[in-house]
Amino acid sequence: MARMNIPGYDFGSAALARSPVSATEFELLKKTVLFTEEDAAALRRSREILAPQAEKILDVWYGFVGSNPHLVAAFCDPQTGQPDTEYLAAVRQRFGQWILDTAAAEYGQAWLDYQHEIGLRHHRQKKNRTDGARGSAHVPFRYLIALLLPVTATLKPFLASCGDPPEEVDRMHQAWIKSVLLQVILWSHPYVKEGDF
Repeated sequence: MARMNIPGYDFGSAALARSPVSATEFELLKKTVLFTEEDAAALRRSREILAPQAEKILDVWYGFVGSNPHLVAAFCDPQTGQPDTEYLAAVRQRFGQWILDTAAAEYGQAWLDYQHEIGLRHHRQKKNRTDGARGSAHVPFRYLIALLLPVTATLKPFLASCGDPPEEVDRMHQAWIKSVLLQVILWSHPYVKEGDF
């Protein structure tokens, strides 16, 4: 899958740490959340629907985060309390690519490694380093989990925008919920005490 040249988007880079979650462990996670090949196909179908709407989706998500001071704090300079607009813009580009990557449903080693990197970039281990940002030093773990609902719930109208039958829209939506849950689980690794993941 072709990817845009986005600053800080290191998917597939040999410089990334290898995911501590093996392919076998990930397959067990997929099985646990009931993620099937039908879900992967539904995600791939969603890509052609969501790709042209990515900026509108990001507007919704950024509007939600921006209207909640406890969430936008991740992008604010702790000394001034003001959002780092360059940081917000850089993350937005990668977030747009994340929509496409999620809908591609390609789960190889490079994807696993990049999910680990995303987790590290939310955790104090690497927060702000990619962009030289002035945001908070850490995203609290509770918000990684909590954001699963607004991110996936707000997608349904976009998925329905092409007039697919309701059952197909539901199939794509459920696949997105499962996929985002899988990713949040992978992103949580840096937050979990060693040996407990």
